Amino acid sequence: MNPDLTKVIHRDLRRTYPLLVRGEGIYLYDAEGKRYIDGSGGSAAVTSIGHGVAEVVEAISAQARTLAYTPTHVFTTAAIETCARLIVEEFAPPGFERVWFVSGGSEATENAVKMALQYHRERGNGTKQTVISRWGSYHGSTLGALAWSGNAGRRRPYVGVLPRSEHIPACFPYRCAANGGCPPCDLSCAGHLERVIRQLGPENVAAFIAEPVVGATLAAVPASAGYLQAIREICDRHDVLFIADEVMTGFGRTGRNFAVDHWAVIPDLIACAKGISGGYAPLGAVLAKPEFVGEVRRRGSSFVIGHTSAGNPLSCAAGAAVLRYLRDHDLVRNAAEVGEHFLRRLRALQDRHPMIGDVRGMGLLLGIELAQDRATKAPFLPSLGVAKRVGAATLARGLVSYPGTGTVDGVMGDHLLYAPPLTITCSQVDDLVAILDESLAAVAGEITSLG
Repeated sequence: MNPDLTKVIHRDLRRTYPLLVRGEGIYLYDAEGKRYIDGSGGSAAVTSIGHGVAEVVEAISAQARTLAYTPTHVFTTAAIETCARLIVEEFAPPGFERVWFVSGGSEATENAVKMALQYHRERGNGTKQTVISRWGSYHGSTLGALAWSGNAGRRRPYVGVLPRSEHIPACFPYRCAANGGCPPCDLSCAGHLERVIRQLGPENVAAFIAEPVVGATLAAVPASAGYLQAIREICDRHDVLFIADEVMTGFGRTGRNFAVDHWAVIPDLIACAKGISGGYAPLGAVLAKPEFVGEVRRRGSSFVIGHTSAGNPLSCAAGAAVLRYLRDHDLVRNAAEVGEHFLRRLRALQDRHPMIGDVRGMGLLLGIELAQDRATKAPFLPSLGVAKRVGAATLARGLVSYPGTGTVDGVMGDHLLYAPPLTITCSQVDDLVAILDESLAAVAGEITSLG
């Protein structure tokens, strides 16, 4: 759609957007009949089971015919109860037996923090109000979630009104600030949490929030071995709640039900969204342990949280259908196995293209960091817009990528994130990589011509 003709405020006010008309499996089709591979899984890592799945469409239709909306402050529904039961019994880590539903990832992280604050307050620890997070993270676009995020570019326009928060360095092996690169990892990045908690005073710190695999801002950076275990120990020592942001990584994306399962670490709260309903309806959630909820209930209180569409029956019906499809088609295993093939293919691309500095990720959440000089890891100048150039080149050739910038420090650095539907096959990955290969070569030529 031409930016001068549309009545929509699109994310890029200068760009002409192709008009999509249909989705099927891992493919999207525009009004001109062009086919695209959904390599980003939406924006991003959303379309967990692919497009046009009949079972989900039928579940939404059946729910709409019976009950499309309900006041959740006085009623429950079969849809919300079923979706919660599937999450707890089929996907959640051990000990998580309660679910609070919201509409998306930003609401999920904000509600997790609000629940943590109230938990401390109910126990007589009302001074515990500060949330610590990491630079290079992304926890959502609303002001609260943005405050905890460490994405400098997204924070900067609003920094004057963001709630107070504290940040520590990211666990980022490719650009380790401590020893110039991991492995081996000395876990000094985890040690920063201990230091900041002591500086602020444990009596003032409520929670630490982190993505087990950092998605949009750093392009699929997994935690180093031992990092999350160290974080868990530090939080326990100071009565600080550990919130795992699994908005992007939950429900099979990394080849396990949840990313924390790779490290056998149990957080106190889990924020999730995206893959829970596969893009068929807006849905997010906070997972909590029964003792966490029970502590608030025992003191005669309830959580002071609520949203108009929280627990919407249409969204929950879609979520339940998506979760059944994930389970019945063994898509978590597929993510692990096809993800290994995808990672190998991307590393082979790295051998062919000097502009690929690093390849990383887990399952079907994989990232490429682009570098002007692979030996020194020097990034491209932001003015070149290299990631956007590659993203545009792949789109022109029929592949939707998810380009990002600011990988190094919030300003410098370019990357590409790939998170296709968990239904993707090895042969389809090969098609995706072939388009990426051609696009990287084209962009390398463009940059060379610019001098």
